[in-house]
Amino acid sequence: MSSTFAPMTWHDTLYLAPELILAAMFLILIITDLILPQRVNRSLIGWLTLAGLLVSLGAVIWRMIDMNPSGVSAEEAAKAGQAISLLGASYRVDDYGNLLKIVFLIGTSLIVLMGLGSTQKDDAVTDKAEFYYLLLPATAGAMIMASSGNLVTLYIGLELLSITTYVLVGLRKRSSLSAEAAFKYVVTGGIASAFVLFGMSYLYGVTGSVSLADFGTALPQALTDYKALVYVGFFFLIAGFGIKIAAAPFHAWAPDVYQGAPTPVSAFLAVIAKGAALAAVFRLLYSSAFFVSGGSKDQAGDDVMFALLVIAAVAMLVGTLSALRQKQAKRLLALSGVANAGYLLVPIAVSVTIIHSNNFAEFAFYLVAYLLMNVGAFAVVTVIARATGHEELRGFSGLYYRAPWTAVAMLVFILSLSGLPVTAGFFGKLFILLGAASVKAYWLVAIMAVSTVISYYFYFGIIRQMFLRSNDEAETEIHVPAVTGLVIWICAAATVALGVMPGPLMKWIDMVFTIQGDLFVR
Repeated sequence: MSSTFAPMTWHDTLYLAPELILAAMFLILIITDLILPQRVNRSLIGWLTLAGLLVSLGAVIWRMIDMNPSGVSAEEAAKAGQAISLLGASYRVDDYGNLLKIVFLIGTSLIVLMGLGSTQKDDAVTDKAEFYYLLLPATAGAMIMASSGNLVTLYIGLELLSITTYVLVGLRKRSSLSAEAAFKYVVTGGIASAFVLFGMSYLYGVTGSVSLADFGTALPQALTDYKALVYVGFFFLIAGFGIKIAAAPFHAWAPDVYQGAPTPVSAFLAVIAKGAALAAVFRLLYSSAFFVSGGSKDQAGDDVMFALLVIAAVAMLVGTLSALRQKQAKRLLALSGVANAGYLLVPIAVSVTIIHSNNFAEFAFYLVAYLLMNVGAFAVVTVIARATGHEELRGFSGLYYRAPWTAVAMLVFILSLSGLPVTAGFFGKLFILLGAASVKAYWLVAIMAVSTVISYYFYFGIIRQMFLRSNDEAETEIHVPAVTGLVIWICAAATVALGVMPGPLMKWIDMVFTIQGDLFVR
């Protein structure tokens, strides 16, 4: 069953252009950093990093347009939209991967802009150029995870993302918190990678293949012959990826790491790294567990999906309850991310039925909403930390009187995180909730509702600080760097726009993505 090796041709490199652009820019920027005189401001590296990300984004969009032409017959459109398999089907270029690559590249571009306004002025970060160009291989790793066609490629992408983020977390070399965060992240990340690799080895052992394309036919027989080993493989994978996405009970590392890392790196971990792991889980499960669920006598796939639902429920409750007494802004956002990891797991785990067939649209929409509200919130935290010298919630006191427009933008992000109208977060949670209700997972709907109500307490505490509190710190002047302000208002405007008109994005995702065409191709 194992796939034969197929060498890559020059024509294949066109399909890999987005990833190759990031790799080439990474090498160019390393050399540029070495030859630039020390007196030259390293923000130049930041702007070149942003340019590389935008060029890569353009390549992804061009490929999507090429795969989804308008004004052609249905037969021609179906032929053009076929997934492209490279290197013996170990790498797939399809609409699923392209949609997520667009999210990752836009998110990283916003984080680079945030870094230009914050990390550039952070004295604890001694090697500022490294912050910018290390984001390129990290993003490339996330993109590889979204397009992996076999377990080996998936693991390569995971490790590329992990190793570069280990370095990024420890960039504040003059901060003991950063050193502690980097140590904890390396240890937990190594454990997660070991769990993932161990689970992959079991799936390879029982199926005889590392190719996701073979799992649909191999797993039903493997379940008959090696039932216990199949379960071991899946549950080790769930544990490993559970650590990567910081879903309870695998989340203990997140608050410390987010607090110690540079704030833009915390945003990257919260959005891009988490999104890449979720993308890998989605593709992996719908290429494997889906085929041993429902129709199988043992229904192992149903057990795997139910385990994910349990983790989602625990993450929502633990994340919100743990945040109730939190007084540090980045730790609060980390615990909020734990709860949101639970929300993002729900559309994956409720699976596909006749009455619930758009779970990827629910997942992708909420991932976009989560990106916007989190990157925006982290950007506001950089502004507060720069003005007050700390990242405690009390730094938000009187923000409305010191920087009214920034306070209004933060209000938008908090309302979106809370799931209130009229924001992207409201419709994102609503679509997921309705999807769970459509498959009669009412217990999960109840937990989503309870965790959302609990979250109002600490989210509204920030609003109270901004609009109703005033103390000595309220006299501190708030200066918002232009690039940081740009990030804040791009995120705020997009959050409101998706809250007013969620339909176009959902329809576009449903139009270009199909489970049969993007995930079930054999």
